[in-house]
Amino acid sequence: MAQTIKVRQTGSPIRRPKDQHATLKGLGLGKIGRERELEDTPSVRGMIRKVSHMVEIVGE
Repeated sequence: MAQTIKVRQTGSPIRRPKDQHATLKGLGLGKIGRERELEDTPSVRGMIRKVSHMVEIVGE
């Protein structure tokens, strides 16, 4: 089974660039407090790094 990473949204996309808002949507997030368990791949890690000021890694 592939490794997963759990991500929680902690910040709002309001007044952020459209590409950051789209990245949150791509991660399956959109509201503060929402959590998703995602496959731990380099592309997902890059998306998390792009919006690192609005998300936190809950568990790996």
